[in-house]
Amino acid sequence: MSEVQNMGIPNGPGRLKSLTLVPHEAGLKAKDFKSDQEIRWCPGCGDYAILAAFQAFLPELEVPRENVVVVSGIGCSSRLPYYVSSYGMHSIHGRAPAIATGLATSRRDLSVWVITGDGDALSIGGNHLIHALRRNVNIKILLFNNRIYGLTKGQYSPTSEQGKVTKSTPFGSLDHPFNPVSLALGAEASFVARSVDSDRKHLMSVMRAAADHQGSALIEIFQNCPIFNDDAFAPIKEPNAPGLIRLVHGAAIRFGEAGSMGLTYGPYGSLVPVEAASVPESELVVHDATRTDPAYAFALSRLDSADFAHTPIGVFRSVDRPSYDSLMTAQLEQARSGGAGDLAKLLAGNDTWEVV
Repeated sequence: MSEVQNMGIPNGPGRLKSLTLVPHEAGLKAKDFKSDQEIRWCPGCGDYAILAAFQAFLPELEVPRENVVVVSGIGCSSRLPYYVSSYGMHSIHGRAPAIATGLATSRRDLSVWVITGDGDALSIGGNHLIHALRRNVNIKILLFNNRIYGLTKGQYSPTSEQGKVTKSTPFGSLDHPFNPVSLALGAEASFVARSVDSDRKHLMSVMRAAADHQGSALIEIFQNCPIFNDDAFAPIKEPNAPGLIRLVHGAAIRFGEAGSMGLTYGPYGSLVPVEAASVPESELVVHDATRTDPAYAFALSRLDSADFAHTPIGVFRSVDRPSYDSLMTAQLEQARSGGAGDLAKLLAGNDTWEVV
């Protein structure tokens, strides 16, 4: 093994990390993606489960560790790059998608993952997030949603429910919360999914699907904060939770006890929960994540409610669309081959003047 210190810059916020390389032929395992850093999250935090799932999944990429990059912003979730033995960057608040965009477009050989939280991604980082999604930049975004600001000790976040009493909203939040899945679909993200921190098998399967997707991928992960927002997602973490809807591409959507409930189309494109036995089988909605029109996936996301009566998880949308980096590469090649890539000519074009 050899030690590689990237540019000699020490670890820390806004710093690239050092990396101990493992020979490719040795094969990578989850332990190879565990760093020597002490993990500093509160006991019981859902981030531990997500980290373990992520480290277990990374060997499946079959990508050399020096080609895996984990970029984060600011927040509890954004400490994750310290704990993954790969290249990475703990950047600044909300700007992880912008930094990851630069990496993914300039180095197409990299597997670029963004780690962010509901506050980091949807508050100060909101514009960076939606533009990375609409451009279809080839980055994979894991959005940890605990519906609270944890690192700054319990203020309400953009996903906190209306009426939430916190240190910054002692009489209850007046804000209407974001639905991250709806937001991503509104930005026409080509891949949008949701999972739960405690369901490792499901979470890893969604990560696999995101990794296989060419273009931007956003996974919202419901994540428990035991200190400042404990049991925020308790209704869907119970065994056989009646409101949990597991989306399986190509299968009729069934949920509830013994699959007794289903979905049908309602007025104006909405989806309506019904007792499956009350309608013909042909009227039950069959999940299709590949529909080009995002309206169906958006309708699924609107089933969400504060009481978790109907909460879909899985891949909402996965459609083929050229990624930003591939389009940019093709455009540059066309400019070079056509002789149009003359920077000096561009700078001294018709819209310049000589001042004497």
